[in-house]
Amino acid sequence: MYMTVWEWFEHRSFQHRDFHGLALSGDGAERPSTTLILPARNVAGTIGAILSVVAGLQARTGLPDQVIVVDADSLDGTADIARAYGAEVYSENELMRGYGPAQGKGDAMWRSLSMARGDIVMFADADTTDFQDHYVYGTLGPLLADPAIQFCKAAYRRPFTQGEESVPDGGGRVTELMAKPLINFFYPELAGFVQPLAGEFAGRRELLNAVPFFTGYGVEIGMLIDVFAEIGLAGMAQVDLGTRQNRHQTLADLTRMSSVVFRTVAMREGLAQREPAGDQPGLWALRQPETYLHAVATEDGLRLDEHLNELIERPPLASLTGGTALTVSA
Repeated sequence: MYMTVWEWFEHRSFQHRDFHGLALSGDGAERPSTTLILPARNVAGTIGAILSVVAGLQARTGLPDQVIVVDADSLDGTADIARAYGAEVYSENELMRGYGPAQGKGDAMWRSLSMARGDIVMFADADTTDFQDHYVYGTLGPLLADPAIQFCKAAYRRPFTQGEESVPDGGGRVTELMAKPLINFFYPELAGFVQPLAGEFAGRRELLNAVPFFTGYGVEIGMLIDVFAEIGLAGMAQVDLGTRQNRHQTLADLTRMSSVVFRTVAMREGLAQREPAGDQPGLWALRQPETYLHAVATEDGLRLDEHLNELIERPPLASLTGGTALTVSA
């Protein structure tokens, strides 16, 4: 079914309150099984509170059926806290060892998908400071309610808080300044997504297994584009979760993030070519420098910094053969 962006926005945009019934005691009705995956890197300050909320939802409703924390070998005790709350915890570097050490968030998500058992898989960021149960049932809701919907992205307002001051819509600077202009230009059909880079989204496992994953900060925009190519706009949705507060990054870090978002779109548009990266299985790397040069003015004068900004595309899990090594942590 073809939809214009205006039709899609009207018929595929939901409110988390539309699915509040999922937060009530389970009624015994059969539903697809679900997995929640939380990529985590040094989030000891938030992971416990998040998993406590999830455990409460599970106790009332059985939703989600499986909870996975894929940890970047955090040094602050993140993994131990997650285990204490009953989550399945895996080191990102121990999953799918045949692909070498994990290359950032997107790679961790791709590897963790190999451990998911749910018919529907949801990802959520683990640094959210105001996590609530409707983040889970709201994001899963459209897929549980309508078999025609295969992918749902969270939408929300992102305040920017610094000290005692808070700007209600001051967060999400990479989204507003880089991602949305690129989408409007290259993929106008996707312009209705409020948060195209949201780390909270859900998809049917069969679909997620059929699309590639970019490493690092390219994962969200790359997946949005690839899911659109795979199923079309009518199979996609978004749900308003209200507000979401997470930790903010420096402007220098956001600059590097923006460059990865740009390069991901450039790769999909054929503005950058790809070629096999050495003899490693399934790795595609951009045929262009992996360094990002950042010229800055400091109190000590002008400086030119060089950062490694690698972007790798992992193949769809469904395309892999039995030769892929898969090892999990104890």
